[in-house]
Amino acid sequence: MVKIVSRKSLGSQKVYDIGVKKDHNFLLANYSIASNCFNKSHSTAYAYVTYQTAYLKANYPVEYMAALLSANSGSKEKVEKYHENCQKMRIEVLPPDINRSQSDFFPINKQILFGLSAIPNLGEGAIDNILQARESSSNFKSFPDFCERIDLRIVNTRALETLIYSGAFDRINSNRKQLIKSLEDVINWAQSRAKDKESGQLNLFFDVIPANSIETKQKKLVFENSPLVKGIEDYSSQEKLKLEKDHLGFYVSAHPLTSIRHATEQFLSPIDLREAEEKINKKVTAVVIVNSLKKHQDKKEKDMAFIQMEDITAQIDGVVFSSVYERIKSVINLDSRLIIWGKVDKNKRDDRIQIIIDDAIPIDSMNAIAIEIPFQAAIDTSIQKRLGAILQSNRSDKNKLKIPVIVNIIDRGIRRSIRLGEKYWVEEENAAIESLNDANFQAHIQPIINSQIT
Repeated sequence: MVKIVSRKSLGSQKVYDIGVKKDHNFLLANYSIASNCFNKSHSTAYAYVTYQTAYLKANYPVEYMAALLSANSGSKEKVEKYHENCQKMRIEVLPPDINRSQSDFFPINKQILFGLSAIPNLGEGAIDNILQARESSSNFKSFPDFCERIDLRIVNTRALETLIYSGAFDRINSNRKQLIKSLEDVINWAQSRAKDKESGQLNLFFDVIPANSIETKQKKLVFENSPLVKGIEDYSSQEKLKLEKDHLGFYVSAHPLTSIRHATEQFLSPIDLREAEEKINKKVTAVVIVNSLKKHQDKKEKDMAFIQMEDITAQIDGVVFSSVYERIKSVINLDSRLIIWGKVDKNKRDDRIQIIIDDAIPIDSMNAIAIEIPFQAAIDTSIQKRLGAILQSNRSDKNKLKIPVIVNIIDRGIRRSIRLGEKYWVEEENAAIESLNDANFQAHIQPIINSQIT
């Protein structure tokens, strides 16, 4: 080791990139400074670690990603990033479970169980207290049972709220809203129980005598009478996911787009956002949820917007210029689920991929046109040409084609659906339905959500 005892400026000096064979003299004879003095053993060590890492990821992907998530559990951004990587690798990350989760992320078969250390507002002391309470007795039977057995001075109210919103209690009580509404009363009840226990005033039947059927019944009665508010309707699925993200920084139990992914893929063929870099300068369709919205005024002092959006696979920036923003601003809101059309672009300032948005429609209001045709009519070329002509007459601007068309072919009671190409999509659904019915085609509007092509 060399200890630096003094420094002085030598001004501007030449820098050489060299390899050192024998010694490690970083200051050369002519007083120039060596910039790259990695010796061969150092480089070899890095190469070996790289090989080991690649081997583990390729051969033990679940264990590798669990270790990677655990090592970065203190960083919300990194946990979210590696959580997305797990999705790309088809590895499911299970939500936290108060009766199964450990401090670290834990591999279970081909899944990873969420680690308590990645839950905000839950420090090491709180995690240790929870694990000790669970291991010293048995699994927690209910939320009141949990609150009575832990130290509420260590696991505070904020930590309990985050555990509830993250879904940690879902396996013993899936009604998160009931637990939130009951939280204050249950804490007071548990604290009162703790004081009685310290003063020796608890019922002797279940606090003194050995465990038996009487004790079990008494304890069950106590927890049944604990102050859980009755008659509380749970949050909706979308509310649960929003609260999850608000408290954890990302979705854990599911994604708001998961339930509609199959239907939108069948009707629209949207891209996955992780594929956007491969689509630069191309027109694309994507199904997204809006994470952030920043309004801005352009050089002409007209309103435009910069948004951040995501799908199940990745996040991406979006730009809505003033000419488009005026038309679609009513649908671009935080947490909106949208179908967007636009062009993939690379931001010249920072080389980030973005989508220049041309149009957007809320997913829940997106429809398709379904046409019912018997098999014999479907194979008649004259009828095919007539149908194509009617559909193309209902389009005037290819940039406004937003309504897909599905043909349902009926053959001996069996129904098969075919999605027509975009050149047959229409601009206005009611006008197209009227034109088709006038030509003796049976056509109707079919919502995309909750629909399925068979």
